[in-house]
Amino acid sequence: MQELNHLHESPSQTAGPYVHIGCVPNFCDIKGVYPHDLGDTMVNADTKGDRITIKGTVFDGTGTPLKDAMVEIWQADADGIYPNNDPRGAADPNFTGWGRKAGDYDTGEWVFDTIRPGAAPFPDGRMMAPHVNLWIVARGINLGLNTRMYFPDADNSADPLLMRIEHQNRVQTLIAVQETAGVYRFDIHLQGEKETVFLDV
Repeated sequence: MQELNHLHESPSQTAGPYVHIGCVPNFCDIKGVYPHDLGDTMVNADTKGDRITIKGTVFDGTGTPLKDAMVEIWQADADGIYPNNDPRGAADPNFTGWGRKAGDYDTGEWVFDTIRPGAAPFPDGRMMAPHVNLWIVARGINLGLNTRMYFPDADNSADPLLMRIEHQNRVQTLIAVQETAGVYRFDIHLQGEKETVFLDV
């Protein structure tokens, strides 16, 4: 018998089309719930740091884009401080540090306009390379998947998390591709030869 203090997920709890209704209603043309979908905008005119665009697509094991995926990101500000509860001090008040986007209905591509994060410390004090944390939900995923995106034009060699990955040939799945100045692509592959490294957090 399952104890009521910890309910396990079931197949009926996958994030299908209903996740959009609750999380991004304006994206679904459901008006009047929020003025703007929560997480839609991360920066304003006074946000410090270099503006960047992060875009990508979630692919299933056959290489087919998931057009119903939803992605959330969270990251440090330009000085490496996380908004809201960082014990090292206050983050940039003009930066939310968190965003949420649904994939385009036709292509599955999602796009975030944000800033390049600064380096932040690992729990043991070692500095991590600048990165963006991602959480992915879509059809067939019982529990949201966690991963990270690192920058191809940064020194990632001493990052504590990347150094812990057993199969170092898969580290490249966590490195974005720079398309143009300030524009990075980070495609997420759920299965297959290009399967992205996911984190158990």
